[in-house]
Amino acid sequence: MSSRGRLIRLIPLVALLLVIAAAFWQQQNIRDWIQLYGYNAPTPVVQLADQIQLTPQARRMFYVNHPALQDRSAFNVSCSSHGEQTIVLGCYHPVNRGIFVFRVSDDRLQGVDQVTAAHEMLHAAYDRLSSHDRTHVDALLQNFYDTKLTDPRIKSVIDSYRQTEPNDVVNEMHSVFGTEVGTLTPELETYYHRYFIDRAKVVQYARDYQAEFTTRQNQVTTYDDQLETMKNQIDMNNAQLKTQENQITAFRKQMDAQRSSGDIDIYNKNVPIYNHQIDAYNALITSTRNLISSYNQLVVTRNQLALQVTDLAHSIDSSYQPINQ
Repeated sequence: MSSRGRLIRLIPLVALLLVIAAAFWQQQNIRDWIQLYGYNAPTPVVQLADQIQLTPQARRMFYVNHPALQDRSAFNVSCSSHGEQTIVLGCYHPVNRGIFVFRVSDDRLQGVDQVTAAHEMLHAAYDRLSSHDRTHVDALLQNFYDTKLTDPRIKSVIDSYRQTEPNDVVNEMHSVFGTEVGTLTPELETYYHRYFIDRAKVVQYARDYQAEFTTRQNQVTTYDDQLETMKNQIDMNNAQLKTQENQITAFRKQMDAQRSSGDIDIYNKNVPIYNHQIDAYNALITSTRNLISSYNQLVVTRNQLALQVTDLAHSIDSSYQPINQ
């Protein structure tokens, strides 16, 4: 057989090998194409992607997971087998099996859905990192946690993951830092730029809805401090009133004895003293009653605000079942 004949036969084989190699290297893109074939993102999903300023790469990855914004019952079905215990607002099922976001309808908490969508998208992004890239990113995240993280709330969130999901702590750092920490190291900012056109907008969403909680919680704490001070004053006043009452009763008995024994001059001299004691006693009663009234009014205000905090917490708790009245 001539060399020309062998060459002609080799060409199809080489072409086949090249196709196989190309398919291997492009297998992720092929899977994405299959996932996106015929898919049209629902309007709410497109709006979320727009609002969190996703780059084309991140938007594609987001859509590949066919994200869904769901009400409580549907969300609980979609995320029932998900192990993430500290965040009940969203879940990501690996290997392009879906991103689900709990729809928060409370207008005071605008931004929760956006941050949750970004959080879960970053789980999908982390899932796609090569072994080399993941090692590098993990080191950046761990170093930031160890040396730069100062926000006690974020630290508390990460520490809770150490208890509930010890094998996924860095994965959670990847999502939490990217969506909730305003200032990162230059290396991490550069890394997250592949996913967000303007990451600061996502962080602002997080700050805005967190402020709805912290502002109220801080005010409740202030009210509690005020109530404690007022209660201590009321207790002191009541103790003083009891002392004054005993003194007045004893002084009255003394004056009665003086009048009975005919010591009218001494009795008359003590009358203004007695009346002054009565005036002081009555003034303290009035002051104490006013303080008790203010205390009770503040209790009502405080409890109403605490109820708002509870209501906000229920709004973001997918497992909460409202009581029908």
